[in-house]
Amino acid sequence: MHLTKKAIQERIKEIDVVIELLDARLPGSSANPMLAALTGAKPALKVLNKQDLADPARTALWLAHYNSLPGTRAIGLDASMSTPAKALIEACHALAPSRGSMVKPMRVLICGIPNVGKSTLINTLTGKRATKTGDEAGVTKLEQRIVLADGFYLWDTPGMLWPRIIVAKSGYNLAASGAIGRNAFEEEEVALELLDYLIKHYPSLLEARYKVEVPPGITDEQLLEAIGRKRGAVLTKGRINLQKAAEIVIYEFRAATLGRVTLETPEEFAEWLAVGKKLDAERQVKKDKIETNRLIKFKKIPRPAKPQEI
Repeated sequence: MHLTKKAIQERIKEIDVVIELLDARLPGSSANPMLAALTGAKPALKVLNKQDLADPARTALWLAHYNSLPGTRAIGLDASMSTPAKALIEACHALAPSRGSMVKPMRVLICGIPNVGKSTLINTLTGKRATKTGDEAGVTKLEQRIVLADGFYLWDTPGMLWPRIIVAKSGYNLAASGAIGRNAFEEEEVALELLDYLIKHYPSLLEARYKVEVPPGITDEQLLEAIGRKRGAVLTKGRINLQKAAEIVIYEFRAATLGRVTLETPEEFAEWLAVGKKLDAERQVKKDKIETNRLIKFKKIPRPAKPQEI
């Protein structure tokens, strides 16, 4: 992460447009908050990748949200598009109309979290295996330059997560999507959070896929057990293998065999972010207080004077 951050800081000085590849199923959660600080006021193209896996109505909401922001354009892409390069080039030219010739080439930096489909997209753009791909986080290791068209240069960077995720729901959504490695989360916990959201917003998809009833008031734990029972994830004495059931739910969400699902709307994410920032600020106040007390204890700083009584 440190090397990627450093590479972006050095490269951004000569970049005309920054493309951030987002997961269309979780656009807010998959947007790296560090990029805003690293890229400053550079024109931004938000690309909602894997839109064929996402809820089309919600994708439209997210595109409208990003297109309403100053200096920003947003488009959707998926594996079925035959000319994604054309869409990207046109969007970049709209953001930087004076660039794109051999004299003034368009210089574009493409960023994204791990496993968002960046390497696969670049291979599609170039028509050859320009970068390694894989269904796991962190396949791209080094920055590389790719000539996408005459006068159009694309710099690819390794996928980068930020040091601390302050939005709790984003952590679960990123884990469900595969952006976070398996060793960093518990499948059962992630599956329960995923089911809790799907019960509220996509109950018909759950019923159609798993052939279970999703009545009002059903809990995520009850539903996970029902799915495990239906799929044969049963241990001795009729106990449900919740780990296996969780793996099934997560895999079928990622593969979209469950259906086209989006785990957040712009309004929902804004609410989650506000709560996350508030809690983070409160944690920082407590942390600062502990550090101040430590410095006073070891006489690194003087003890603050008590207010004088009147």
